Amino acid sequence: MSAIDTFWEFFAVAVGLLVVLGGLAATLLRGRGGATKELPRERPSTPAAPAPGTSDEADRDRRDSGGAVDTLPAPADETVEETLPPTTIPEVERPEAPQTRLQRLRARLARSNTALGKGLLALLSRGDLDEQAWEDVEDTLLTADLGVEATTELVESLRTRVKVDGNADEATVRGWLREELIALVDPSMDRSLASSRIDGRPAVIVVVGVNGTGKTTTVGKLARVLVAQDKDVVLGAADTFRAAAADQLQTWGERVGVPTVRSDRDGADPAAVAFDAVKGAAEMEADVVIVDTAGRLHNKVGLMDELGKVKRVIEKQSPIDEVLLVLDATTGQNGLRQAEVFSEVVGITGIVLTKLDGTAKGGIVVAVQRKLGVPVKLIGLGEGPDDLAPFDPEGFVDAIID
Repeated sequence: MSAIDTFWEFFAVAVGLLVVLGGLAATLLRGRGGATKELPRERPSTPAAPAPGTSDEADRDRRDSGGAVDTLPAPADETVEETLPPTTIPEVERPEAPQTRLQRLRARLARSNTALGKGLLALLSRGDLDEQAWEDVEDTLLTADLGVEATTELVESLRTRVKVDGNADEATVRGWLREELIALVDPSMDRSLASSRIDGRPAVIVVVGVNGTGKTTTVGKLARVLVAQDKDVVLGAADTFRAAAADQLQTWGERVGVPTVRSDRDGADPAAVAFDAVKGAAEMEADVVIVDTAGRLHNKVGLMDELGKVKRVIEKQSPIDEVLLVLDATTGQNGLRQAEVFSEVVGITGIVLTKLDGTAKGGIVVAVQRKLGVPVKLIGLGEGPDDLAPFDPEGFVDAIID
């Protein structure tokens, strides 16, 4: 092979190598961002997440209606204040005034004691009363729990009037009966209630009675009577043996804005609770404190001794101005035996007769007053919160015979 042929052979190989190297160079330049590289387009901003309670559909609706769509998220450190509902303050009731409730209770009493009043009028007005008729009068009075002694006095007095005046019409007989019954009920007895501060201290009322007479309810109702008279009242829940008695009393107090002093556990020492209630009332400068006690059974000596202890402990803090015995009018003569036992232990100063509207035994008023020598001060004639009222002798008699 000649030298010329060899030259052209090397030249062809060199050209081929250049072509291959040029292609590789171009490829490398494109991969490393050479002049042929396209500039990256600006990436669109990521839309903010929709606020709670919204949706893409809602945003589209707002766009379609021409409204602006707020896509800016709330700052991460922004504190969102929670709006709390306003505190509901229970409304304090305004109890019915005592005088107003007396009128209503008189009408109710008149309906419930027809056997005593109308029965007597029917017997006495028929004229020419023989022995059988007078025996019927006696039976009516005894059935009404007037008591043997009071019944005998009333019948003898009526017989004398009939004998002196002869036959009389119903109006005259009604007048006789009214006078005699009012005398038996005895309007001269002091029926006032210790409910105002005495010598710079609150008046102290202790309420006692057996189970089932409505004692705790009566304490709550009595608080309403005194609040209606603009008295500052404190309640003492010393009935620690009956489940939920303190809760019941506190509920009564809260309805009229009256505080209740109580123990935080069942079965606490009732004397200690009573002491704290009287002490607390003094610190609050209240007008009166009413202490509820357990429903002592009159035939349980141990329980009666406990009641005596309550009385003694209270008297270390303050004198006791009033001891009210709650009696169920439907118990009749059994209630009188209860009254005697309580009077021996704590010295009763007044009687509260409950459920007087559910019985024709209105004569229990006279019987219990004679037995104890203390007045009936309050009467209950229903289940309503204001169905307790101060006892009015003349109103009571008029309700019976009208």
